[in-house]
Parts: sequence; C-alpha cells; structure tokens
Amino acid sequence: MTDSETVLVPGGRDVRATLDRSEKTTDHVVVACPPHPQHRGHRGDERLVAVADALNREGVDCLRFDYGEWDEGRGELVDAENALDWAAERYDSVALFGFSFGGAISLLAAAETRDIVDPVAVSALAPAAQIGEKHGLDAVGALYEIRAPVQVVYGTRDTTAEWKPIVDRAHELGCELVEMEADHFFVGQSAKVGTVVSEFLVSEFE
Repeated sequence: MTDSETVLVPGGRDVRATLDRSEKTTDHVVVACPPHPQHRGHRGDERLVAVADALNREGVDCLRFDYGEWDEGRGELVDAENALDWAAERYDSVALFGFSFGGAISLLAAAETRDIVDPVAVSALAPAAQIGEKHGLDAVGALYEIRAPVQVVYGTRDTTAEWKPIVDRAHELGCELVEMEADHFFVGQSAKVGTVVSEFLVSEFE
C-alpha cells in the first residue's frame, strides 16, 4: 500500500500537498500540477491520482499539490516552482506532470525554473495553450525553452481546452505525442492515462 503524507510547501502562499511514497526507497519524484482551481481542480483529481499510483508501482514518488489563493495563473506558477524547489531539496531527480490548466503550468514551470531545478522530463495531459488573462502566460511559447524531454497527451474529442496549438508546436519540436480517443476528462481512461504518463516519465529517470 502506498504511504502518503501531507506536506506544506514553503514560499509564502498556502500550498498543501500530498506526497505519495513508493514502497521502494527512491531518489526520483514527480511533481503533479492539478487542473484549474476555479473549476474545482485539486490534488485529488482522479487523473493525478492515477498517475501517482502508476508511478508508485514503478518505484517513483509523486508530490500532488493544491494551488494557493487564485492569482490569474502567475501565483499558481510560483506554487509549482516552489513545489519543484521542495522536491529538489529531497530527491536527486525531479520530473513534472500536469493536467489541463496544470498541464500548461507544468510546461511553464519547466521553462522557467532552470535556476531552481532542471526537471528530467515533463508530461502534459490535455494542456491549455494559454492561461491567465491578466498575465497572458503562453504555454506554447514555453515549449521552446524546455530543455528536458516533453510528452503531450491529448484527447481527439477534447472540446474544453485549446490543445491544438500545443500539439502542433510539440510536433514541430519533436516532442513525444500520444493521441487518445477521449474527451478532455479522459472518462473511463484514467488507468490508461496513468500508464502512458508513468512509462514516459520513468524511462527518463533511468
């Protein structure tokens, strides 16, 4: 059974997380970014839990966090960077995963955190192309700045997120693309999502 503990992520915002520990001692962890907090996105999202479970089975820990108070995307990006910082202080290697809004956050964090930690890989599930009306955070442009391997997983029936610009840019840059016959929420396919994402991330830890 997975051993989980609650973590308070430092950084000045109220950011709480769950660290799911593998039964094996590991130097690897994935930081998982949840979907939009104003649309009930949280660290208990079933897609995040499925990825965490799959990672744990492969001997990798997972840190699933909640964002602090809503801040148009900018504060949420800082939350992800602080979670990466926390993970990097405790593990030898860190990767990123995010779903929907969190997919965009994971790409932006991977592009902006070189002074904090270089993630070994990032996987974005149904990522939004842009977030934050106030700040205009561009996840498509962030792909140019990421030095780590990138995986983008998307559903062909997704009419919720504007994912096509991300997929087009990822294809141009030679990122790993995984197409699934699914809607935005991958209904009934969480286990498959967990397998697809974990296999990619675990391979980059090796």
